[in-house]
Amino acid sequence: MELFVTTLTIFVLAIFVGFEVITKVPPSLHTPLMSGSNAISGITLVGAVLSAGAQHTALTTALGFFAVVFATINVVGGFLVTHRMLEMFKRK
Repeated sequence: MELFVTTLTIFVLAIFVGFEVITKVPPSLHTPLMSGSNAISGITLVGAVLSAGAQHTALTTALGFFAVVFATINVVGGFLVTHRMLEMFKRK
């Protein structure tokens, strides 16, 4: 139980820190940061595929599958947003 409380505390603190960091980013830095976060999401996707493929238990396989789905949505959405933002800087 102590490990769960510690892990939950770290997770909640990470949410607050992430929110504060992201809201302080100026709009001119969003495109480069989105590209960096896409690379991190790609690493997350690889880890999710490994987790889903390990098949230790049914729970880990299901959680791995959902991690693959959400990481894929994050990567594709990030690239679409980055592409759209870069289109705004092209001359017409």
